[in-house]
Amino acid sequence: RRSGQYTMNHDHSKKIPDGASFDRSGSQDSLDELSMDDYWKELENIHETRGNNHEERVALVVKEPDEGELEEEWLKEAGLSNLFGESSGDSLESMVFLSTLTRTQKAAVEKRVETVTQTMRKRNKQHQIPDVRDIFRLQNDSKGKVCDGSEPSTMRTSENKNETYDGTKGNFSLGTDEPKSLLEDMPSSDTDINLEISFAEQAANLKDSSVGKMYKGGGSDTLLPNFRLPKDKTGTTKIGDLAPQDMKKVYSLALIELTALYDILGTEFKQQKAVKIKTKDSGLFGVPLSLLLEQDQKKVPGTKIPLIFQKLIAQIEETTLETEGLLRIPGVATRVKGLCQELEAKFYEGTFNWENVKQHDAASVLKLFIRELPQPLLTVEYLKAFQDVQNLPTRKQQLQALNLLVILLPEANRDTLKVLLEFLQRVIDHREKNKMTLKNVAMVMAPNLFTFHGFGSKTIEQSEFVMAAGTANVMRFMIQYQKLLWTIPKFIVNQVRKQNTESQKKEKKDKAMKKLLKKMAYDREKHEKQEKTPNDTDVPQGVIRVQAPHLSKVSMAIQLTEELKAGDIVARFLSQKSGNVQTLKKEEVFLYEIGGNIGERCLDDDTYMKDLYQLNPNAEWVIKPKQS
Repeated sequence: RRSGQYTMNHDHSKKIPDGASFDRSGSQDSLDELSMDDYWKELENIHETRGNNHEERVALVVKEPDEGELEEEWLKEAGLSNLFGESSGDSLESMVFLSTLTRTQKAAVEKRVETVTQTMRKRNKQHQIPDVRDIFRLQNDSKGKVCDGSEPSTMRTSENKNETYDGTKGNFSLGTDEPKSLLEDMPSSDTDINLEISFAEQAANLKDSSVGKMYKGGGSDTLLPNFRLPKDKTGTTKIGDLAPQDMKKVYSLALIELTALYDILGTEFKQQKAVKIKTKDSGLFGVPLSLLLEQDQKKVPGTKIPLIFQKLIAQIEETTLETEGLLRIPGVATRVKGLCQELEAKFYEGTFNWENVKQHDAASVLKLFIRELPQPLLTVEYLKAFQDVQNLPTRKQQLQALNLLVILLPEANRDTLKVLLEFLQRVIDHREKNKMTLKNVAMVMAPNLFTFHGFGSKTIEQSEFVMAAGTANVMRFMIQYQKLLWTIPKFIVNQVRKQNTESQKKEKKDKAMKKLLKKMAYDREKHEKQEKTPNDTDVPQGVIRVQAPHLSKVSMAIQLTEELKAGDIVARFLSQKSGNVQTLKKEEVFLYEIGGNIGERCLDDDTYMKDLYQLNPNAEWVIKPKQS
């Protein structure tokens, strides 16, 4: 059977998108066959293990949605369900939300609302069905101007050649307040990931241009471009830096942005829907991730990664990561099976003896744990979207899509994936000794994350050879660029700030209306004057007041300079020996931006405070430990 797959592999190698791993140039040939060999061997091991498993797994049914159902679900996920159906009158909040969208994001929403509307008309539901044009009242802007996430309503053009992607069209506007383009910063803008402009807007601009086609073609580890994030003066925002209410908005925007990106690039974006199946509600293997964590948090409060997962990684690392063929060489099947049964019985009791566990067996159990999850680690909803990343035209776009997909994962899945990718990188760091390069590790791990037993194996078998190279490539990307993938793009954070500002304006207006009804206009004016004064007199211009309740009983007034960074302010508090409330280390406390146009944001040490203050002048500044 394998040789059959191999010939199929060769026949179809030309169809595989992005030249995925089939860059057959000279001596590269043998390397590719060898690394694909790892993939098929791993798949064979998986089938073998599954065959040994006496209790057959219940396949997860993925439901084929009815017409319009997908789009309806999508609008709900995006927090826009009140644009249609019974609650369509109550959409003021949605209007604020929509006013902050970019042109391509609006187009993505319009497209889905249109489909739902048509379906509802067909079903003849007696709901108030909005007309898409009423929702947006968009002037059709045919000049191809672009706006980014920060100032969606203002579309300016710029004749500056540096601000175009191909130097031929002068009509490309960033739409930000700062005309200085990120693309000017350096000649190597092919490898710079621009987080200031919506990814879909960038794709729309690139469509006719020749740039971006450079990085097609697979090849060895060394050919992966060295993508980097240009420094952002207002600080890089990582997943986990924002408060939950803002993360909810980030989620909605990431979903709309990803859909807009796939729309522009002509790739279908479909969320899959799982039909609920009966799963185990206790134990270690085959238990839903959320349940497993609930169980573990009773033992170790606040833990975000399943304890068994942490322990297996620690066990593998304890031996040494220099073992040749680590992760590639399978454990002995009967021993692995015995180990799983013994762990089920003794792990939580603390009576399991780890001393005699062989390293390859532990690695096999780790992979088995991932495969046995009742829903894939990358989730039923997004597994297909993760796979489809391989079909996007450029590597930069593949990376952008992965970034948005990581944001869309549920917290438990995302945290577990992060720990897994960090571990895989540590294995690769020892490649001189263990012979496991980025490519080998990706080949071995891809089948464990992507060939999910629940998806009715038939479809997988048919396209397996195409998928093999593609998913291995996606796996390679996730490992190589993991640091970039956990960043929230600035244009999305800016859209959140804009939404918060708009909502606050609306709230103020509503309050003012109520007051007007309650009191005379004269009274209200007097009250407003009083309201304005305290803040202005409290702190002079260009000075911020920083509180650090864990470190000091008193707040500190700090003069903003061009060069002052968040890390400097934290250091200033920590250097005050006297009056410290408790002793905390530098890596334990962070400066937070709280309120104004953001709920709460943990600042990276390199954030330039003056730039951030200009972006959010009404924030309060507090130093505190990071919430785990």
